[in-house]
Amino acid sequence: MPRVFSGIQPTGDPHIGNYFGAMRNYVRLGEEYGKNSIYCVVDLHAITNPAAYDPKTLAQRTFEMAVANFAAGLDPEKVVFFVQSQVPEHQELSWVFTALTPVGELERMTQYKDKAEQLESIPAGLLMYPVLMAADILLYKADTVPVGEDQTQHIELTRALARKFNHAYGETFPEPKAVYARDALRIPGVDGQGKMSKSKGESSTIGILEPLDSIWQKLRVAPTDPARVRRSDPGDPDKCLIGDYHKLFSDLPTIETVYEGCRTAGIGCVDCKKMLMQGITRELTPLQERAEGLRANPDWVRDALATGARQAREIARPVMEEVREKAGFLKL
Repeated sequence: MPRVFSGIQPTGDPHIGNYFGAMRNYVRLGEEYGKNSIYCVVDLHAITNPAAYDPKTLAQRTFEMAVANFAAGLDPEKVVFFVQSQVPEHQELSWVFTALTPVGELERMTQYKDKAEQLESIPAGLLMYPVLMAADILLYKADTVPVGEDQTQHIELTRALARKFNHAYGETFPEPKAVYARDALRIPGVDGQGKMSKSKGESSTIGILEPLDSIWQKLRVAPTDPARVRRSDPGDPDKCLIGDYHKLFSDLPTIETVYEGCRTAGIGCVDCKKMLMQGITRELTPLQERAEGLRANPDWVRDALATGARQAREIARPVMEEVREKAGFLKL
C-alpha cells in the first residue's frame, strides 16, 4: 500500500487554498490509506522565513492549524497527524541530506529566489528549506505526496536526493511522486493579485475559520472581469476570480446560472457574489462550528497531536537507525 506524507505551514490563518489544495486531499487519502497517511504541521519550516515567522504567535498558529485540519475532517484515529518539531528525526535526516545537496540546486529553486528578493539578509534556513522538506518525506519512506503545484520543484529535488543517497549508501528510499488536488491547483487571491497565499497577508486570502461577515466584505470589493465596466456589459466568468470560486463552492445549477448571467449581462457582479456567498456559508459554517468545539476542548487537540508524534517516531526511529548505519556513524 502507498505511504502518503504531506505537511502544512502554520505561518498564517488557514485559507481556502489550503482547504481545497491540501486539507480535503488529506482527508480523502486518509480514508483510503489509513495509518499509511502521515501529515504534520511543519513549524520547523515556518521559522525559515523571517518575513512570515513570529515567535510570539507560532505556537498558537500551530494549534489553530491543527484545529482547522481536524475541523475539515481529518481523523487522528485513522491517520498519523503531528507537529514536525516534536519528531527530532526530521532535523537529523535533514542534516545528512544537507551533505549531499549541491548549493547550486538550492539557489535555482523558484520559491527561494522569490522569497530572497524580499529580504535584505537571507537566512541559510531559507536556502535549506527544500532539504528539510525532502527529509520530512523520506523519513517515512513515503512514495505519495499531496502538494500544491508550486511545490513540484521541491519534489523533484526530493527524488534526486533519494537517488543520490541510494547510489552512495545502498537502496534505502523510494522516489516519491506528487499528487495534486483536482480543480484546485491555483486558487486566485481575493485581491486579484495572483495565487492566494498566506505570505501576501489577509487581504489576499479567504480564511476557512474567518467570520462570514469578514469574508463578505472582501468579496464585495473583490475585482471581477474588467470587461464589465457597466451593469449592462457582458463578461467572461472564466476571466473572473469569482467564477473560479463558484467552481469550488457552488452546485452545478448555480454555476450554470451565474455563468450564463455573466455572459449575457443578465445578472450583475454583486448578485453573482451574493450567490457565491451562499455556497461559502453552506461549506464553511459546519467546519467553523466544529472548530469552535475543538477550541473549547484544547486538551483533546494536544493529546491527539502527542499521540500522532509518538506514532510518527515509531516509524522514524528505525529509518534513522538504518541511515546512521549505512552512512557509517559509530554505533555504541
